[in-house]
Amino acid sequence: MRNPLQEQLLKAGLAKKGKVDQVAREQAKQRQGKPVATEAPEKIDTQRLQAERAERDRALAAERNAQAHAREIAAQVRQIIETHKVKREGEISYRFNDGDKIHSVLVNEVLRAQLAKGTLVIARQGDGYELLPRAAADKLRERDASVIVLDHGHAAEAKPASDDDEFYSQFKVPDDLVW
Repeated sequence: MRNPLQEQLLKAGLAKKGKVDQVAREQAKQRQGKPVATEAPEKIDTQRLQAERAERDRALAAERNAQAHAREIAAQVRQIIETHKVKREGEISYRFNDGDKIHSVLVNEVLRAQLAKGTLVIARQGDGYELLPRAAADKLRERDASVIVLDHGHAAEAKPASDDDEFYSQFKVPDDLVW
């Protein structure tokens, strides 16, 4: 729909038909009241709230994943200990440190010798302690090294020699010393 002035300009040859059509479309858009591309403050607040909510959801999901991973590791540790534990038997009390407390387990002469050599290790399971072979201890160390309480074989490999160690090396202490 063109207005009479546009019709007269077209007849007089002062305006082109394409230009008149373009102006007519622009006027129709203005009459229909389509908003210009300015963002309302409510829309900006909504976007900001959505971004904050998404960030919070990502943080909660990461925390849940970390907790699930920790539970999975704990279950693997329990399973390794249960499947590889060595049967304890004997009357000899083998004492060891767990943190700042001294604990003991009852073993026989063979188990005590294996503990002293480092072929067996002592691992914490709940409130008790279990004897495990070296292979199982290596699997545990990969997952959670804090479970292993006593490991004579690994402790000798990990310690670097110091000046005091060189001096005291001339005084041999037997590994099978019972205290």
